[in-house]
Amino acid sequence: MGDPNQLKNNIKVLIFPWLAHGHITPLLELAKKLTQRNFHIYFCSTPVNLDSIKPKIVSDPKFSNSIQLVELHLPSLPELPPHHHTTKGLPPHLLPTLHRALRMTEPNLANILDTLKPDFVIHDIFPGFVPDLTSSLNIPSFVFINTGANFISCLIHRGKKKQDHEYPYPQIFPDDMDTKISTMLEITSANYEAISQYYDRCGNIVLIKSFEELEGKYIDYLSALLGKKIVMTGILVPDPSSDDEEGMDIINWLDKKEKASTVFVSFGSECYLSKEDLEEVAHGLELSKVNFIWVIRFPEGEKLKLEDALPNGFLEKVKEKGLVVENWAPQMKILKHSSIGGFVSHCGWGSLTESIKFGVPVIATPIQYEQPWNARLIEECGIGLEVERNSKGGLPRENIAKIIKQVVIEKTGEDIRRKAKVMSDNVKRKGDREIDEVVKELLQIL
Repeated sequence: MGDPNQLKNNIKVLIFPWLAHGHITPLLELAKKLTQRNFHIYFCSTPVNLDSIKPKIVSDPKFSNSIQLVELHLPSLPELPPHHHTTKGLPPHLLPTLHRALRMTEPNLANILDTLKPDFVIHDIFPGFVPDLTSSLNIPSFVFINTGANFISCLIHRGKKKQDHEYPYPQIFPDDMDTKISTMLEITSANYEAISQYYDRCGNIVLIKSFEELEGKYIDYLSALLGKKIVMTGILVPDPSSDDEEGMDIINWLDKKEKASTVFVSFGSECYLSKEDLEEVAHGLELSKVNFIWVIRFPEGEKLKLEDALPNGFLEKVKEKGLVVENWAPQMKILKHSSIGGFVSHCGWGSLTESIKFGVPVIATPIQYEQPWNARLIEECGIGLEVERNSKGGLPRENIAKIIKQVVIEKTGEDIRRKAKVMSDNVKRKGDREIDEVVKELLQIL
């Protein structure tokens, strides 16, 4: 097909992420990178999700003409009003309902594809009907995996080989692996076989948000399991905006702290600590004696005053060293700041890749989904350590303080800090090499 720079916007791509901001953000970043190579993007999601990204697209002349936002309307279900057509702020018990509603959108998406006639589709793993739909319309499609190859290869291995063959990298398994997977499959109404069959129905090229130095062997094994080519997109983490004033009070606070002296504490937008774990994290931060910025979120309908959620007198005791922020903070601006020396994280794939981009070592506290696998990967790569839970699954304050001090301050953590920096430097040095490879693969299909 020739040089993508000579395409003059004649390649149209419809991008369809799962309804979570952690999935929308990397695919929007991929969309932006493709438009810089003269692709025209239709970015398809629910109105509530599109409303949150519209300002970033409409106000930027680089993208306002080349990224077109396309609304997908979910069916009207009484328990799932339009403001819940996203995982953001969704009460956890409604997640299976959101999956069910999305599975009901096949006729709507078929109409969109028939009207727009894209040259190909890049889609997430949910909803499961997309590969069959695009195939029936003769539109080439590429599934985009927005999590680690370590976790997906483990799932596919179990689906295809059951217990007959040992998984080649057992060190990546979290404790109670089968229990953790079963809980996750239950939420999405899936099973090992269904997931394995889903990938069989997908096209011969699979895109994954990852890179060789992070998990090359897992990507190779996944490719062998699926019998498909796996094309890495890189980390797809946008650069933090420097021209807005969002969160500047936090940045100003950080400016007064010494280099690498502060930990950022956040458990993602969809993970919530139990009351017990919340208190243990508070005590752990106090025991560690390091500076911290802690973002606390409550599930919808369970909002508490910070003073009531935290140990008695905590905010007063830590006011010199700690900043507790409710609901939101500019995560990437914070991670990029030179005063940050560690990230106490739930290990969602988005947060993990952001910490890699900015060279921040991780204090891993996985909570759900694939996060336990990610925590093991972080340890294996030497860019962080996991906090050991107690026999009841709780986060003991002593363990939290111990790992924070080890990763951020102590001599024993020097190698972890160095490796996090080296991996970040490698990512920067490569630039968009992986995106160029993605473009090459896309063009070969046409």
